[in-house]
Amino acid sequence: MKISLIFTTYNSPAWLENVLWGLLYQSDRNFEIIVADDGSGPATREVITRMQALSDIPIRHVWQADEGFQKCRILNKALLKASGDYVLMTDGDCIPRHDFVATHRRYARPGHYLSGGYCKLPLPVSRAISPDDIKSGRAFDPRWLCAQGMDRKKHRLKLQARGWQAVLLNNLTPTKRTWNGHNASCFLSDALAVNGFDERMQYGGQDCEFGERLRNAGLRARQIRYSAICVHLDHPRGYASDASREKNRKIREKTRREGIVQTPYGIRPLTPLSDGSLVTG
Repeated sequence: MKISLIFTTYNSPAWLENVLWGLLYQSDRNFEIIVADDGSGPATREVITRMQALSDIPIRHVWQADEGFQKCRILNKALLKASGDYVLMTDGDCIPRHDFVATHRRYARPGHYLSGGYCKLPLPVSRAISPDDIKSGRAFDPRWLCAQGMDRKKHRLKLQARGWQAVLLNNLTPTKRTWNGHNASCFLSDALAVNGFDERMQYGGQDCEFGERLRNAGLRARQIRYSAICVHLDHPRGYASDASREKNRKIREKTRREGIVQTPYGIRPLTPLSDGSLVTG
């Protein structure tokens, strides 16, 4: 099973490079990388070009013009470029541990999607991570991270859990099994069946709404937050606003209330029929 790993980026070339190093050091090599670029400038393209020359894993760059935060739109474009059977999504500020792809492959099942988490790092620790720290695994070692300034009470259990301990914690965690854009996966056919992401949505719950439509379509969610590990690099969020969160909240409420499976505002335009069903326009 070939995996298409998709992640979004926007004008963060240093973080982008470290994420790509994390992907190049994966133990599982049977995947492609699709960088879904929401309007970055030349510095991002330069990083991707340089890393393409170093990588034995295909790296594809899907770009759109900068029109504000349009993550859903660029993700839909990336889905149409995916050549794999299975789609794994993360973000351009999340460095994956060496077994990230292998873990998603191991837990993948028809009729399911996988829900993972992240370990959020403060900015000084984020800046301290080098490609060598990623290769050696130090970037995922709680002792090293604490030495760089991470709170000793945070993430230690998640970063240290292995084998049966991780499985047990996956089953015990009270965290909801949402679709998390930084660490989630499903079969490409399921992503296309719900017509991708709702392009009306900007920042705030847009990934979860996609997962809610997958569940409305009959998929079950499986928790792997203690098995599939990535560290989240800190950065400002100038694109966040109360207005976008409120708009997204109303869309999500409608999705849940009406059991919506396909969004009319996704990959392909859909036309409503008299019986309420939708067809490709």
